[in-house]
Amino acid sequence: MIPSITLTNKEQELGHLVVVVSKFPKLPAGIFNAAEKTYLKEQVETLKQEVISFNRYGYWVHVYFIREEKNLSKRLEAARKAGDRIAGLLNAQKTKRVAIFDADGSEDLVLAFAEGMALGSYQFLKYKQDKEKENTLQEIEIYSKALEESENDFPGHDLPVTPHASRVTQLNILLESVALCRDLINEPNSHLTATVFAREVERMAKECGATVEVLNKQKLAVLKMGGLLGVNQGSLEPPTFSVIEWKPAGAVNRKPVVFVGKGVVYDSGGMNLKPGDSMMNMKDDMSGAAAVAAAVYAIAKAKLPVHVVGLMPATDNRPGEKALVSGDIITMHNGMTVEVLNTDAEGRLILADALSYAKKYDPALVIDLATLTGAAVRAIGKFGAVAMQSDAAAELESLKNAGAGVYERLVEFPMWDEYGEQIKSDIADLKNLGPAEAGMITAGMFLGKFTAYPYIHLDIAGPAFVEKHDSYRGQGGTGFGVRLLFEYARTLLEEGKRVNR
Repeated sequence: MIPSITLTNKEQELGHLVVVVSKFPKLPAGIFNAAEKTYLKEQVETLKQEVISFNRYGYWVHVYFIREEKNLSKRLEAARKAGDRIAGLLNAQKTKRVAIFDADGSEDLVLAFAEGMALGSYQFLKYKQDKEKENTLQEIEIYSKALEESENDFPGHDLPVTPHASRVTQLNILLESVALCRDLINEPNSHLTATVFAREVERMAKECGATVEVLNKQKLAVLKMGGLLGVNQGSLEPPTFSVIEWKPAGAVNRKPVVFVGKGVVYDSGGMNLKPGDSMMNMKDDMSGAAAVAAAVYAIAKAKLPVHVVGLMPATDNRPGEKALVSGDIITMHNGMTVEVLNTDAEGRLILADALSYAKKYDPALVIDLATLTGAAVRAIGKFGAVAMQSDAAAELESLKNAGAGVYERLVEFPMWDEYGEQIKSDIADLKNLGPAEAGMITAGMFLGKFTAYPYIHLDIAGPAFVEKHDSYRGQGGTGFGVRLLFEYARTLLEEGKRVNR
């Protein structure tokens, strides 16, 4: 559970309070006495503190001084991190409710602050009996005249599209969706098989009003999805392929945007078994599929008039008696043959079938998300995702801008022909592994061979899962990609408005 966010028209009320302000002179009247103001001024101007707290015994007052930063994305990220920091204090004090006072009238910043508070309060305690350290924060109220005026005059209803949720409602939906994504990632494989994952997608689709179809093993065989079936050969659990679609009346895009997510619910490496420590958190290898399911859920629940489709191939990768071995050749959904050199390069095999299947939708754009390569982690760490594009330069720029806004940042890598030469096989059309150098690029090039539309590949291996607490991203599954795709869908909506005008 994460806290809900609401607007309030009560300017002040006895209780836990956070004041968000940019400069000392803008502090609201009637909250601080002379001694407290002197203390605040010293903390801000001399000691350069951003967060100052007062214990009023019956309640706490926290003040967040907005960081001076020209870059809006960095200011918003600083606000989220400050929100997480104060949420930690409030939860330690067993607080259930807090009010945020927007002293500056900066609705973007106060929403980012509340977002950090809510996401920072997320916990995965499903299997713990001792819940003494369970976070208690349940309600975040915002007093903001600017935001209240914005909510009362929310744009979009004068256009021939489906009315959609206001900013605060959208934020609550998005936060819920990130939490759902994190829950899926944090579930161990003992409780989340490919079949269970498909059931969860069905449940989410029913709740948000999207349509859903799950392709079982028999249907996958008829469709000749040799990549997904091949990876599944060593498992006792059958594979699934979940399709979730949100197609509202009056959608601003004539052709759908398709999201594809890697759903390896557990990756042992197959016959090319991973060393022990590398196997420890491999329940997270379905982070891409979880992000896709949660993003479509959020878009549909917020009733954004954007046509989107989510494709999620799912299986575990095990060294069973019929498992693929190095040197095997498999035939993919599109008829291409692949020489499997390493069974631990399995994600690209199941994604390739999904990317080929995506052609049936005649998509405007396809974006895949996958915890695909260690090379991506070594290249840029946990601070962003590796991005590649084919015939989608403008779309990737829009996606980068969306990522900057929510601080799920993308770093573009090239798709040069020379990298494609490195995955040609002597005995098949392709091989599933290139040289050690630039492994994240050759993996993306492999996937590009199965596309025939504008295409963006995102390798989220770095930021999808964190072993140590990382501010509002928490610990474990981060939900990376949900906020990114939702923000991109909002970008499409704004572009559609301009067209409709």
